[in-house]
Amino acid sequence: MDASRTRALRLAAALACSLALVSGCSDSGSSHSKKSEDSTTQAAVPAADSDLQSDYQKVIKDVLPSVVQIQASSDLGSGVVYDGKGHIVTNAHVVGDDKTFKVTTANSEDELTATLVYSYPEQDLAVIKLDKVPDGLKAATFGDSSKVAVGQIVLAMGSPLGLSSSVTQGIVSATGRTVSEGSTDGGTGATIANMVQTSAAINPGNSGGALVNLDGQVIGIPTLAATDPNLGDSAAPGIGFAIPSAMVKTIADQIIKDGEVTDSGRAALGITGRTVVDDSYQAAGVAVVEVKSDGAADKAGIEAGDIITQLGDTQITTITSLSEALAADKPGGRTSVTFTRDGSAKTVDVTLGEQ
Repeated sequence: MDASRTRALRLAAALACSLALVSGCSDSGSSHSKKSEDSTTQAAVPAADSDLQSDYQKVIKDVLPSVVQIQASSDLGSGVVYDGKGHIVTNAHVVGDDKTFKVTTANSEDELTATLVYSYPEQDLAVIKLDKVPDGLKAATFGDSSKVAVGQIVLAMGSPLGLSSSVTQGIVSATGRTVSEGSTDGGTGATIANMVQTSAAINPGNSGGALVNLDGQVIGIPTLAATDPNLGDSAAPGIGFAIPSAMVKTIADQIIKDGEVTDSGRAALGITGRTVVDDSYQAAGVAVVEVKSDGAADKAGIEAGDIITQLGDTQITTITSLSEALAADKPGGRTSVTFTRDGSAKTVDVTLGEQ
């Protein structure tokens, strides 16, 4: 029986026992029998809780040494040790425009120095490398994010608000989310597909850290928390997002091997655009400002001045909605683009390029 199934049985047992206590369900037999059952039930609950607590503590002991604090000139964030050579993966918005950083590991208060290998803001990922690899540096184990399931218990590890080596707990709330970051609040403005939504608390400083399952595997890199306009754009409690480990590994492996991202896997039209509004000042489409020569739009006959209103079956009203629609597609895929030119609507087929 594998560890995940064992934990599931423990949780099921704990829930069953809890229901028995609340509902008072019992056999219609003797009081001795009832007392015996109550005693057994009451003993089982703390035992199951203790087992789950032990699981938490084991995961934290195994993974936390692989989570570091990163100090840039204007930002403080987290990172995850990617390999034994000193490569650390983090968010692009953590490194910003800096080239050098101070790094503190969970096992030491000594500051290490690191240098940027490459930053890829389009996916909000970056890799830095320690200038000197300390003894005992432990690389994290990255899991298969395609197997992440809603309801799975996860732990978020990082340095929220500068509190290094902090751990919060929650569940996977949803998978496959497409989320657009702001560009005025420290984000890169990237639109990122297939993100993992979690209820584990993610606060400033958690960015670039680790979202970990109970098998001790990193399944995502916590990147941002949702904001609520009704609360003055402050973080909405219990709604955070992490870049899935599959994308993290794809990007990090290319950066480490080639010093850059050579295959983004992100579809693109090959245009520069801006949001336009109608006579009622409502967002009404994306005006094409510039067309990349020999790009997807250029080959399809889309020109500067055209206003894109639909991609496939998706209505396009803003540059963000266009980015989110493209995030669901892949380079080489075919789709249709509807646009207006001189007041007339046109639809063309497009073979998508790569960002």
